[in-house]
Amino acid sequence: MNTDTICAIATPAGSGAIAVIRLSGENSIEVVDEIFFSKNPQKKLISQKTNTVHLGILKDKNEIIDEVLVTIFRKPNSYTGENIVEISCHGSMFVQQKILQLIINQGVRLAKAGEFTLRSFLNGKMDLSQAEAVADIIAANSESMHKTALSQMRGGFTNEIKILRTQLLDFISLIELELDFSEEDVEFVNRKQLKTLLLDIQRVISKLLNSFAAGNVIKNGIPTAIIGDANVGKSTLLNALLNEEKAIVSDIAGTTRDAIEDSISLEGLTFRFIDTAGLRETNDKIENLGIQKTLQNIEKARIILYLLDATNFENGKQKLLPLLEQYFDKKWIIVVNKIDKIENFNFSIFENFEKSVKTVFLSAKYRNGIENLIKILVETVNVDVKIAANEVVVTNIRHYEALSRAFESLNRALNGLETKIPTDFVSQDIREVLFYLGEITGEITTNEILGNIFAKFCIGK
Repeated sequence: MNTDTICAIATPAGSGAIAVIRLSGENSIEVVDEIFFSKNPQKKLISQKTNTVHLGILKDKNEIIDEVLVTIFRKPNSYTGENIVEISCHGSMFVQQKILQLIINQGVRLAKAGEFTLRSFLNGKMDLSQAEAVADIIAANSESMHKTALSQMRGGFTNEIKILRTQLLDFISLIELELDFSEEDVEFVNRKQLKTLLLDIQRVISKLLNSFAAGNVIKNGIPTAIIGDANVGKSTLLNALLNEEKAIVSDIAGTTRDAIEDSISLEGLTFRFIDTAGLRETNDKIENLGIQKTLQNIEKARIILYLLDATNFENGKQKLLPLLEQYFDKKWIIVVNKIDKIENFNFSIFENFEKSVKTVFLSAKYRNGIENLIKILVETVNVDVKIAANEVVVTNIRHYEALSRAFESLNRALNGLETKIPTDFVSQDIREVLFYLGEITGEITTNEILGNIFAKFCIGK
């Protein structure tokens, strides 16, 4: 591990009211002390207590750069476990770069992506799954994603994995002891108790694996395709849901020739809406490509909003029924649009249309009925995604893959106990379970894994 002092601008790129420049490393406080001058001439940062803030100016020789606030965090009680200094300056790009260059001139190097959090992991301030949760919190764009990431960063997932590993380690130690005394035919591990433990762990891992479907939805959003015949109001509906003019709206059929996508948070869940090309027969090659892409988006979608024109209901109905049969595994919501165009609209004619699929009536143009559609969208997802307040949810594909491998090794160990294979083979399978669980928390890791994880972080975190 590098022990040199690193620095980076920790706030987003561009100008703002304030910016924060962060340093971490053994010499952080001394470096800033060389360029910081307090309002009190006798005050030196090197003699100040941890978790204190100091007002003063930064100077490059005799040139005043900015008036700043400097915050000190002393090791080991800091984010990285090292000495940390954070400089809050005015948000001018010129000021930020000037200060950063001034610090670099003191022998400090620029931090790599995620290097502050990497040092936190390497110094034992958090495990690997908690470090990954830091990136998820930064990227969170919905309440559900924020809560899940925060729970993971605070150790919810970690604690679950550590309990499993501790239980297995106790047994594997006794099994290894048995192998040392194999010639004396002694048994230190009760096979029934071991089987019971493995079954209990299998149930926990199975529950975590099953939570990934919900976790993936929370983290990446719910892909929702808006499909239907040409000119039924798909783009108008997208604009109404997003509350902005995202898609071009026209009375000319076939205006949308490519998928238009945008995300929005609805009641704490992120939906990724995809406005697609209208389903119709056409000789236009470009429009046909858009229609093919519509079919691809149906494959990828979790929810499908199928729009019907209330003034041309039968035409849309004929195209819907074969799609319902072909994509039976999707969540379908029928949206009957343009009800504003029918005087004294009779809802009863649609009541027996398709009992297995919810139907919503609205006017996307005038945004009438949009709130009811949003309510049904959220209810449709919550059937699968409703999660207890303290339940552990897997959102990371790396964790899911490690748990899957651990589950396979557990099955082999259980089969080995059933068939009474030699103990050393069972022991090997259990060691593999420990290995894969250790990969999640970082107790077992490689530089390649660390590089892949922290390269995705932003600079300064």
